[in-house]
Amino acid sequence: MTQSFKTNRRTLIKGAAAGGVLAAAPLVSRFAQAQSSAPIRIGFQQHVTGIGAAYGRWYGRTTDAAVKKINDEGGINGRMIEIIAEDDGTDPKRGAEVVGKFASQHDCDVAFGTLFSHVVYGSAPAAGELKLPYFVVSEGHHVASGALNRYTMQPGITDVKSQVQAMAPYVAENLGKKVTMIFPDFAFGHDHRDYFTAAIEAQGGEVLEHIAIPPTETSFTKYFPKIPRETEVVYHVMVGPAVLTFVKEMGEFFGPSKPAIFGFIDSLEAVDMTSPGLEFLDGTYFWEGMPRYAQADQTEYDKAFRAAVGVDDNGASVSDPRDVSTYAHMFGCWETLHIIKAGMEASDYAGPQDRAKLIEAIEAMTELAESFEHPQGPKLFNGKTHQVFGVQYISKVENGKLVKVHTTSIEDTQYPDEADYTTMAF
Repeated sequence: MTQSFKTNRRTLIKGAAAGGVLAAAPLVSRFAQAQSSAPIRIGFQQHVTGIGAAYGRWYGRTTDAAVKKINDEGGINGRMIEIIAEDDGTDPKRGAEVVGKFASQHDCDVAFGTLFSHVVYGSAPAAGELKLPYFVVSEGHHVASGALNRYTMQPGITDVKSQVQAMAPYVAENLGKKVTMIFPDFAFGHDHRDYFTAAIEAQGGEVLEHIAIPPTETSFTKYFPKIPRETEVVYHVMVGPAVLTFVKEMGEFFGPSKPAIFGFIDSLEAVDMTSPGLEFLDGTYFWEGMPRYAQADQTEYDKAFRAAVGVDDNGASVSDPRDVSTYAHMFGCWETLHIIKAGMEASDYAGPQDRAKLIEAIEAMTELAESFEHPQGPKLFNGKTHQVFGVQYISKVENGKLVKVHTTSIEDTQYPDEADYTTMAF
């Protein structure tokens, strides 16, 4: 695609000369040079502060590593990537303001990076109005549901609906069918509430109690007595800086006679599994988007990805074993940046005037093979819903480590289309 772009430049210069506009040739040459050498500017909407700060830090490190790889390999259409990072405070209002700055102040080609779903909801309308392609790394079902716009895509990470649909059969068959759910009281948690409830019912199970917890809560003891005695499985997914407190207090509440426990690793992202008070987690289960610990069947791609982002076999920083990564989610930044690169090359992207072509090129993508560019696993992208589907992992805590016990198929995660963004005008 780089060669095609160069051919287009030569055609432009040749055409100007052939038309007798020789005086303009230096100007055209300067224009062509600027177009070919100016960096691709990507606005990185980063949760530097607020409840998403731990994710924001590791999303940043992963983004830097991906950009280094892509630039070392020649960039995109011969142009280097430049990241313009702005802190959204994990806040919807600030998120929209950041998207506006990317478009009007920083002259970004695209925006990417957002994780927390309420921030995506607050930011996506601005991206649509400004016609700025907005690539989120969020997991919420907001994109695939059709609630957003054609400029918003989630091509590098799967969504909650597909994840819980794939988890429910394993939970019902191996852990129990009477479930109590504990989740954060905002859009991400509501996706879990709605879609896991439906998924476990499809397996002949039921949710006995939904316990919604404010995302800024710092103590959780008062919530646990709401768990019905007949509960067979406690399903938990919490986020934010108090997750370690949540898991410790849950252990103190249950003591040695705990029910089966199935969690989404969000409840322990960036938390050391060997932290005092987490011993009770041995024998419990977690969903992982990508296994934190290097597994016995580790792929060459996972090994290369860890090396690139500076993560050891335990999922912590190679420079500080206490600095635990958000490994189950941050791969989404790496994979999304490679999707942007592939889309720009397929569309011969030269500037903002080609944004619609870029989106159409990505909408045309389907199979994404497992590779160094897609180390989490193979995927299928659905251009109609702007959502990617991929394998999921279930791990069991054994001696303080997460050991993979189940890998779903991509088919386990798929559901009927709820939208068709390709029918929407740009």
